[in-house]
Amino acid sequence: MENEKVVDLLNDLITKNYDAEKGYQEAGEKIEHTSLKAYFEAQAKNRYDFGHEIKTLIAKYGGEVIKGTSITGDLHRTWIAIRDAFTSGDKAIYDECIRGEEAFVQEYGEMMTDNILPQDVKDVLRNQKDSAEKALTSLKVMEGFAS
Repeated sequence: MENEKVVDLLNDLITKNYDAEKGYQEAGEKIEHTSLKAYFEAQAKNRYDFGHEIKTLIAKYGGEVIKGTSITGDLHRTWIAIRDAFTSGDKAIYDECIRGEEAFVQEYGEMMTDNILPQDVKDVLRNQKDSAEKALTSLKVMEGFAS
């Protein structure tokens, strides 16, 4: 039962990483500023790598990976596309990526407090959270590029 809960939490997290990866890919396709485009492409790759680390943990704990993005993520990306069509473009995409990244970091922090997670899982999550926090800091520095 304990492994099931760990696998469920990890599958939830991998879905969020799929969502973030796809969101960053789409942001990279829509953004005009080359520095932000490069940043979004790098973050899409980063989230892809996060997903593979999580897949390894899911297998270790006897689970199966649930593939695909979440309905919420799909709706969120659709909303970005609609909003982007009616706004100035880069700034709206940038703001949405900041919001999404802040929520992502917060969720990782909350998940790491779950006492059911084994230490090896917490270690991977801590490294991924640290990476996401650094990415968020870098993104905030680039705010002027999105104006």
